[in-house]
Amino acid sequence: MSTQHGETITLKPISEMAIYIKNLIPLNIPETYVLKPMFANIASEEHIRDGVIAFRDFMYLFCDRLFSDGHSYAKPPKSPKSMDDYPFIRHITDMLVDIGYHGKLAESGDSLLITELLSCAAPKPRITASSQKECLRFLALCGFVLTGSEVSYPNNLIMLTGLKALSTAYMELRERRWWGDFLRCDYWSLKAEETDVFDVLKDFLHPLTEKVQEFAFHLHQRHISMGMTCIRYMQTGIGFVYSYMKNSRKAITPRDIYASRIWEFNYSMKYGYCLFVRAKRTDKYADIIKQFPLSLQETILKGYGCDRKRNERCQGGCQGIRIPLDESILAISSEIETWLEHEVPGSASK
Repeated sequence: MSTQHGETITLKPISEMAIYIKNLIPLNIPETYVLKPMFANIASEEHIRDGVIAFRDFMYLFCDRLFSDGHSYAKPPKSPKSMDDYPFIRHITDMLVDIGYHGKLAESGDSLLITELLSCAAPKPRITASSQKECLRFLALCGFVLTGSEVSYPNNLIMLTGLKALSTAYMELRERRWWGDFLRCDYWSLKAEETDVFDVLKDFLHPLTEKVQEFAFHLHQRHISMGMTCIRYMQTGIGFVYSYMKNSRKAITPRDIYASRIWEFNYSMKYGYCLFVRAKRTDKYADIIKQFPLSLQETILKGYGCDRKRNERCQGGCQGIRIPLDESILAISSEIETWLEHEVPGSASK
């Protein structure tokens, strides 16, 4: 536990980190899709696709081991900067990426030859010697076998091909690297064609119950049909943000879409799955709000924002009005839909 700018930070148990990471992993990865040409020198498309699925299965095992044994490896920092501040997670991600990206895949595909792990290299290694040992011990627990400069994964040899491809995408296609994007088996980055955001949203919401997913899909499709723009964005957790950009006269960037967001689906260590709404037009449909259940009325009328008079870091209130995205939202689903539609410029609230 630590205190930063007046805020007490309590580190989440590593078992909760394991659940968080596992929920990010896509449940269904297609068996066929065309790859970007840049991966042609790694292996055949079929072998890469099979390798990606094998890496997904490895990540399931990784998360299960992290849940049951992670406390023996992931030592908490003395002064955590966030509730998910486990250096072990960053270090083992760096090590996996190093093995995949810099390792030379054997012609048979059953091993990777490693001459150097840059994250561990002198004179200024990103991973200390003691942390390197912990990471290697944990990888061994998950099925990796390191013999001299050779790395293998006897549980499923094709996994190394998937590791190679995903590490290459992570290093060469991402301007901003975050460990979660690698550990969640980001197969979308390998595809030649851009993935429809709705398909990525389905992967994102798969841990939720079927009825909650159906409600979320309905909101997505309804607001896309109203002319809103949706993108996946990482800021406070992982989110899908919805903005109305039709009247913009300049080239629109993801940062612009995020800054103009009206609402979003979000998944974070702090709150779990939530719907956040940055309501700004409530005065235009006050009569509609009065018809909502009292608890929802009170939630909306409280508004959102951070107290800038306090000498503290952002408390997260600026993200919007928070509604848990779980079974409880179904009882007010019609009111939520009405509320969100009245926040869209040019809607029935005019």
